Amino acid sequence: MEDGIFFWGPVTSKEWCEPNYVQSSYIAEFFNTISNIPCILLAIIGLVNALRQRFEKRFSVLHMSNIILALGSMTYHATLRQMQQQGDETPMVWEMLLYIYILYSPDWHYRSTMPTFLFLYGALFAIVHSQLRFGIGFKVHYALLCLLCAPRAYKYYIHTEDTLAKRLAKLYVATLLIGAACWLCDRLFCKQIQGWYVNPQGHAVWHVLMGFNSYFANTFLMYCRAQQREWNPKIKHLFGFFPYVKIEKPKTQ
Repeated sequence: MEDGIFFWGPVTSKEWCEPNYVQSSYIAEFFNTISNIPCILLAIIGLVNALRQRFEKRFSVLHMSNIILALGSMTYHATLRQMQQQGDETPMVWEMLLYIYILYSPDWHYRSTMPTFLFLYGALFAIVHSQLRFGIGFKVHYALLCLLCAPRAYKYYIHTEDTLAKRLAKLYVATLLIGAACWLCDRLFCKQIQGWYVNPQGHAVWHVLMGFNSYFANTFLMYCRAQQREWNPKIKHLFGFFPYVKIEKPKTQ
C-alpha cells in the first residue's frame, strides 16, 4: 500500500473492527482472513469421515459447503470488495438451505419437491443478491432460515439418548452464543476497542468458533441420521479431541 492506494483497490464492502492492510500489504483484514482456516480443516476432517464410511452424499456436500463458505469469507476479508462480500453471503444462505433439507427431508413424503424448491430458492437468491445490496435485510433473512432449523434440531436433541451425542448439541449452542457475543462486541464497540492497546479481534474469534460450531452441528446430524438408518452410531474422538461418528452398517447395506 502506497499513498492510500490499496492492493485490491478501494474498499467497497462492509468493514470490520480490524485496521486494513496493517499485517500485510496484500491482505486487507489479516486476522479476519486467516481465522477461516480452522473451519476448512475441520470440514476436511468431517468430509473424509463421511466419504470413508459412505455416509449419504448430503453430508459430503454439507462439509464441502463449509469449505466453500470459509473460502468465500477469506476472499471477502482479504479484499474488502463488494463482489467478494456477496461471495461470502450467498454461500451462507446455501448452507442454511442444506441444513433445512437434512433436518426435514427424512419426514418429507414427496422426495423431489423439497430439494427442487430449495435449489430454485437458492439460485433465485444468488441472482437477486448479485444485483442488490440487502444490508439489514440479509441478516433478517439469514436469521429466519436459522430459526426454521431450530424446532427440528431440538426434536433431534430430545430424542437422542447418547450422552456424547447430546454433548455435541450443547457444544453447538455454546459456540454459537459465545461467537455471537464476540461478533456483536466487535460490531457495536469498535470505536472503544480501537483505543485499546490490543485488539481482541472479536470477528476473527467468531470465525474460529463458527468453524467448530459447524463441525459440531454436522457431526450431531450425522449421528442422528445414522440412528434413523439403524447404523449403530457411536461418538469417537480423533486424537482424543475431535469428535466423529463411527457406524456399523448391516451387511445388506
